[in-house]
Parts: sequence; structure tokens; C-alpha cells
Amino acid sequence: AGFSAAGSGGDGRVLKQPSTAAVGFPRSRGAMAAGPGQGPGAGGTVKTLALVLEDEARRGGGGGYCSGDTVSGQVLLELVGPLPLRELRLEAAGRARVAWSESSSAVPGAGTWGVAVRAPGPGPRREAEVRYLDIRQSLLREPPEGEESLILLDGRHEFPFSFQLPQEPLVTSFTGKYGSIQYYVKAILERPAAPDQSVQTELQVISHIDVSSPALLTPVLRSQEKMVGCWFFTSGPVSLSAKIERKGYCNGEAIPIYAEIENCSSRLIVPKAAIFQTQTYLASGKTKTFRQMVANVRGNHIASGSTDTWNGKTLKIPPVSPSILDCCIIRVEYSLAVYIHIPGAKKLMIEMPLVIGTIPCIGFSSRNSSITSQFSMDMSWLALTMPEHPEAPPNYADVVSEEEFSRHVPAYPLPIDCEEQLCCPVFAYIQEFRFQPPPLYSEIDPHPTDVEETQPVSFML
Repeated sequence: AGFSAAGSGGDGRVLKQPSTAAVGFPRSRGAMAAGPGQGPGAGGTVKTLALVLEDEARRGGGGGYCSGDTVSGQVLLELVGPLPLRELRLEAAGRARVAWSESSSAVPGAGTWGVAVRAPGPGPRREAEVRYLDIRQSLLREPPEGEESLILLDGRHEFPFSFQLPQEPLVTSFTGKYGSIQYYVKAILERPAAPDQSVQTELQVISHIDVSSPALLTPVLRSQEKMVGCWFFTSGPVSLSAKIERKGYCNGEAIPIYAEIENCSSRLIVPKAAIFQTQTYLASGKTKTFRQMVANVRGNHIASGSTDTWNGKTLKIPPVSPSILDCCIIRVEYSLAVYIHIPGAKKLMIEMPLVIGTIPCIGFSSRNSSITSQFSMDMSWLALTMPEHPEAPPNYADVVSEEEFSRHVPAYPLPIDCEEQLCCPVFAYIQEFRFQPPPLYSEIDPHPTDVEETQPVSFML
């Protein structure tokens, strides 16, 4: 904080006053350096110690800071009476932490007759930590040489601060079952012969994922078949094929699911779909996994010998944390599972990977999702995949010759009136234009006349 002259003390020292801003706090009465025996005599107390960020909308899930952003705010301090201060500093930290206790392990030979028994109490504890942010700033000038502390006079004071987040990618904030990724800003007030006082606020950090990237626009297709029965009493297979248009989606989007289920068994089956979140924690060479369902949808019952088709059945993504794939000790992954509940047998499941991003897709894929869901789906196109680099369309002259074109032009009679034309199918005359190329455009006449036209010219003499 900057200081300016504000008068002089009784011992001739110059009083220094911290800068204040118009946020409802009146100007402070000043600060002065405390001598060796002056600190304990100041009996002031701290009434308010607060930390305020300028961009409050980024807290509480309303947004988030990214790598390279500037974080700024104020530390607000209200005193009753003069108070000696040794230091007022700001700390910004960000860490990923993992911790869990292993279950008790079996001890060989510990029981009767040498039988292995499980030892009482929890097993070894696994812990790991990775630091992403560590910044410190001093908000109060150090006291002059020979002085133990500064005395801040009673009143209200404001200490502004500002720092920049590292340019290196930061991992998204997250709190899970066995670990968390947290960022915070903390103000610490140090006083002589008194415990430290502190206040902190959390920073929401987001590592953006653009679902418009080519890797996340690729469709995902899976298929599987299962024989239903026990031993040689088999009743028939149950087959399942499913596809999603792309791999990346954002919170609030509805995923259209295309699937075909064929029930050749003798049992009544029920198709379902769900989004699963898988949290993976790594510490001391061990892995801990936690899996939970975050959304699901159910289809209609399918009787024996019947089939069912999902032509874009939607499953909406609830507000969840984005995928975390760039942390070495915590991973958050998602998958879309389409499965069939079969009574008396293990369910048939297809699992397709999902990436929950932060930047929504605005390309053609999201536009096509609402169009294709209005039509029945031909399951033959499930085997197709979208190329990352589409090829250019071929030249009409290279594909269709004039002789081939003349053989494929049927002679359709002209309709008698408008009513007869409307009664015909919509696609009845599309075959007529199957091989017809579009009209060409050119400013140069492609068929110039060989003989120049001559006109008589008369001269007036």
C-alpha cells in the first residue's frame, strides 16, 4: 500500500497514512512507527478484517479465473484504538491434494492354526499433493531499522492488491470423494506478542475445453450382443447398437442417442441410458476410483422377438464439473452408457467416452442434431465415421458422361393440372435430376460464332 505524509507524532516521527478508496470506509487517522517499548503499550483491537475481490461474479460457480488473468481486490481493516503491526501480507495458493486410508490387510499366521486374519484398524494412509500457485505479497511497509513494528492508528483502512496468475495452464477447481483442487487468497495480520489473524476467500479457476475441436466432434459408435440363458438352456441373443454424434458436450446440453435394440430372447427387457462420472486418485503408486451416476433416462419395454429404435432420444447433462484430464493425481472422466436390464441375467452394457467442456459447440454438428432427430434412422449409417478433413466434391465431367446422362433421363409426362401434381409423392421427380450438372457461369462465351456478322454501311457524301 502507498503511504503519504499525514502529520507528525509526539516524538517527532512522521505519521504515515495508508491509501483508502471510496467503498464506504472513511479515511484512516494514520500509522506511525512503534519504538522498542511502544508496541505493547498500544491497546488497540481488530474489529474487522475482510478480503474483497473486485470481480465477485467469478466466485461461487458464476465464472472462473483462467491462466494469465489478473486478480485484484482490497484487504479491509477496521481498528479500535492504535494497534502495533509487524506485517500484513497476502498469500495466493493453489494445490491438488489426495488422501485416503487403505482397508486393513490380512496378516499371515496371526490367527489360530496359522490362518491369516485381518488386522484391526485402518491400513496405511495414502497422500499426494501438487502445487499450482504460490504467491506472496507484503501490503504494509517494513518498519524502519531499529523499530519492531508499525502502529496503525484507529479507524478504517484499505490495502489494495493485485497479482497475475501464471501463464502455465491451471487445473480446474474441483472437490471430490478423496481429494480436491482448490485455489484461495489469504490475508494474514501479524502482531507482536499476539496470535496471527487471517481471512481467506476461494478462487474459482477454470481450464477451458473447447468441444468444437476436431477430436471432440468425431461420432462414437459401439455395438454388442449377449446370449441370454444358463448352461444349455439358452433362449436367444439380445443385440444392442448405439451411437452419439460427437464426443464433446457442455453442461445443459441434451445428448441425442441413436440406438437399435433387438430382443431374440424369451424375456422382457428394458433399455436404459446414463451418464457416469469417474473420479480417479493416485498417491504412493496406488489408485483409488469413485464412480457415480449423474443423469439417466429409460426406454420402453421390449417384448420377446421385438426390436426398438432410439431416433435421437435425449439425455440432458446436469451441472457437473468439466472433465479434468491434465492433473497427475486427480482425473475426472465421463462416459455415456447405454445398457439393457435383463431379468435373471447380467445386463448388457455399451459405454462410450464423453468429454464435458466449457466452450459449447457452435458448428454444424449441433445444428444437425435437431434436424436428424425428426426423421427415422437407418441403422446402416451407424458404421460411418466423420472424416477429420472432408474431401472436395468431384467434377461432374469426371463422374458422368453425356452418353450415361442420356440413358438415365426417363421421359415423364407432364402433369395435367396442379391437383394431380400435388397428389404425386414429393420425391417422384428427383430421379430426373440425378445426373444433371448445375448450370455453368462464365463471362466469356464458351461457344463463340465462327463467322463474323457483317452489316451494310452507307456513307453520306
